[in-house]
Amino acid sequence: MTISYGSTGTQSTHTNTITPTLVGSAGQLAVLQVVSGHPDDSIPSTPSGWILAGSTSGGGSTFASSAGPRRLTWFVRVLTGGDGNPTTAIPSGATGSLIIGRIVSLSRTAGTDWRWATSFGDDQTSGTGFAAAGTTALSWQSGDMAIIGYGVASNADSFSAEAIAVTGVTFGTLTERADAAVTTGYGASVALATSSVTAGTATLAPSLVATLASASVGIAGVLRVREASSDVNATPQSVFPPRNLVSVTGLEADDIVTATIYRQVGADRTVLRAANGIDVTGTDVLLRIDAEQPFGVSLNYAAELVDLYGNVWTAFSGPITSTVTSDVISDAIRGIGAAVKVESPLEWSRSREATKFNAGGRIIVVGKKRSAPSTTMTVRTITDADGDALNAVLDDLTEGVLLFRKQNSLSRLDGTYALTDDTESPNWYDQIRWFQLELQSTETWADVLEAAGFTLQDIADNFDTLQDLADFFTPGTLLDIALYDFGTV
Repeated sequence: MTISYGSTGTQSTHTNTITPTLVGSAGQLAVLQVVSGHPDDSIPSTPSGWILAGSTSGGGSTFASSAGPRRLTWFVRVLTGGDGNPTTAIPSGATGSLIIGRIVSLSRTAGTDWRWATSFGDDQTSGTGFAAAGTTALSWQSGDMAIIGYGVASNADSFSAEAIAVTGVTFGTLTERADAAVTTGYGASVALATSSVTAGTATLAPSLVATLASASVGIAGVLRVREASSDVNATPQSVFPPRNLVSVTGLEADDIVTATIYRQVGADRTVLRAANGIDVTGTDVLLRIDAEQPFGVSLNYAAELVDLYGNVWTAFSGPITSTVTSDVISDAIRGIGAAVKVESPLEWSRSREATKFNAGGRIIVVGKKRSAPSTTMTVRTITDADGDALNAVLDDLTEGVLLFRKQNSLSRLDGTYALTDDTESPNWYDQIRWFQLELQSTETWADVLEAAGFTLQDIADNFDTLQDLADFFTPGTLLDIALYDFGTV
């Protein structure tokens, strides 16, 4: 895994609005460094389609000519091709205001996406030896790239000997990418440099230093960039009813502490069972079974991942479609189901508690909201195995709730229902049976009830001894077992 420096764009300077020239190509990460000064210490506006990665001012005192605080801001964008030049601004009409921006680009050889985090520090002691200690601890590992930015108050300065240090971490050669003095407004001097981690790991704030040509104060910061390792994969399991194993991997390397998994159909997202805001601190993999997905439609899974800095990232699986040859009644929590055919249209009945009053010849009705719909659903099973399977589902429904899904999903019919009564009518002449199910539309099972996946019994059914299991997965791990589809053994 390697992050490489791409190219450096042209600097753009103005009193309040800039549109720097974009550099880079599709798939690369564009980084916009902005240094600004304003009496209100305003954060520059975020360009359309860009992300504010971090912003801090430093230098102390009062904003003035070659004195007082300057602000350093990082914006980022993963380029898609055909991207336009970004525009960012600070409020206009202020004495001495200035804004300076330049875009650089990075490329990667591996990883699933980009990850970044920022740390800033300032130097309020005027001198030529600039030193700033970052205030936010960042995690560091080999392959990380540090983009280091400086912004000092002097309008006639230059930088040399820029450096970054983190205890226990080795950085490669540091390269200065930009160094410019700006006299617009009250002025500033700006520098940008890059370096990569070649060895070591740590979670510490960086120390940033530089030598200035003349004494000044200001701000410095680092944008730590990493190739993402987190990913989402969805694998259909070889069982009936169909269910999908969803695995979110590579969490530790991306400093992920909280994860939420969604099922996504079109633009609509539904939180997956037992996968809402899960604490994954110190965990590299999160596994969940989806046993409630609609049939006959393409869907994918999205994972919303929060890292230890509060950044929110989203990763997506590829598309997957679950197909069946019948309608299905199931208990997702127990992982069992039956193939059925709906024999009659659903007639929804809704009751409403109400009282009528005759007031001077006028009828006044006072009542509560109408109830959730109830119905009598008639279904047919074709074989004895299907009939027995349906009875097995109905015999011990988790919380008395069943899940009904059409062969091709129909949102107004698919859903969870509370079973109140059922009547079974076997045919005399063949294996066909009719079931009349008295159902009440209801909420789904509690989120704490995780959908059943493959169990220890499934493993026992396929392997005679632990040695057989060990031999089969050599040189595998427990994760290999968790991800394996035992329905194919």
